[in-house]
Amino acid sequence: MVKRGEVYWVNLDPAIGTEIKKTRPALVVSPDDLNQALPRIIIAPLTSQGQPLGCRPEVIFQGRAACILLDQLRSVDKRRLLGKLGEIDSPIWHPVLLEMLA
Repeated sequence: MVKRGEVYWVNLDPAIGTEIKKTRPALVVSPDDLNQALPRIIIAPLTSQGQPLGCRPEVIFQGRAACILLDQLRSVDKRRLLGKLGEIDSPIWHPVLLEMLA
C-alpha cells in the first residue's frame, strides 16, 4: 500500500502551462485511509531547481538538496507511480501543508 510520507517516481505528463511536468520524485501527502480506499493519491512533486518559497520545505533527499512543491499539489492515479524511492519524515513538511490549507 502507498503510504503518506513515501516518495515515488511519478509520471506527471501531460502537463499544461506552468504545471510541473516530466517524471520526477513526488511525496505522497494524502492520508493512509484514502490511499488504501481510492485509486488516486495526492502528491507534491520534488525539485532540485525552483524558487525557494515558504510553502516549499527544503530537504535533503537521497543526498541531494530538494524542495517539496506544496504549491503544486496534485491528485494522480496510482498507475502514474513508477517506483518507490524512500520516505520523508512528516515533521519536515506536514506543518507547512497544514498552514497552507488552514
